[in-house]
Amino acid sequence: MNVSRMPALFLGHGSPMNVLEDNQYTQAWRHLGATLPRPKAIVVVSAHWFTRGTGVTAMEQPKTIHDFGGFPQALYDTHYPAPGSPELAQRLVDLLTPMPVVLDKEAWGFDHGSWGVLIKMYPDADIPMVQLSIDSTKPAAWHFEMGRKLAALRDEGIMLIASGNVVHNLRTARWHGENTPYPWATAFNDMVRANLTWQGPVEQHPLVNYLQQEGGSLSNPTPEHFLPLLYVLGAWDGSEPVSVPVDGIEMGSLSMLSVQVG
Repeated sequence: MNVSRMPALFLGHGSPMNVLEDNQYTQAWRHLGATLPRPKAIVVVSAHWFTRGTGVTAMEQPKTIHDFGGFPQALYDTHYPAPGSPELAQRLVDLLTPMPVVLDKEAWGFDHGSWGVLIKMYPDADIPMVQLSIDSTKPAAWHFEMGRKLAALRDEGIMLIASGNVVHNLRTARWHGENTPYPWATAFNDMVRANLTWQGPVEQHPLVNYLQQEGGSLSNPTPEHFLPLLYVLGAWDGSEPVSVPVDGIEMGSLSMLSVQVG
């Protein structure tokens, strides 16, 4: 079958309130959904499914997970009933062999890191989707290599979407009033942008070694929101265009940078 290669996306998802709001970020996500080739299925990697080992949702009708607290009731009343795909889940098991992948048939579903952006891209929730967890026990280079393995799906009409934030420090966030980015957040965000198309040994990649960069540890006191970017960069073939659909830093220390490969 002759299928156009699907793009791979990293989307900075930010606050769950983006589900209810209309802003420059949600408009960019809508534009991507309206202009990119329509995938036959989606594999999504979200910062909010951070596990020991690797799992994949394998149920027919995954639930919508409201993994947040203290937000308006309208957010909890919002659901994203996209169909699951046990067949695609099994394809991931086969593709990643011999690495063990657990087929999750009931525990998880779609968390706000995934449905919170996809509800803007594909509001009809009519594209089959599975969510792949992030193995918390593995180093950054391993996650980059996972992207290389998942790249094969892009030639099968399947879109890879990873969701997180390359700067994610809620302890320093300016929740009210001033929204000026911290200098270290801007420096790290700029460093990420400057190295999206870096080519060389994986172990020397500046973004694999992100904690060693200026502002790295302040921007990412925990790794789960940064690591999804590495799946998308790993899925890059080294020659495709790499672009930034939208960028910005909210609350001083929350980057909304999005990256498009292909």
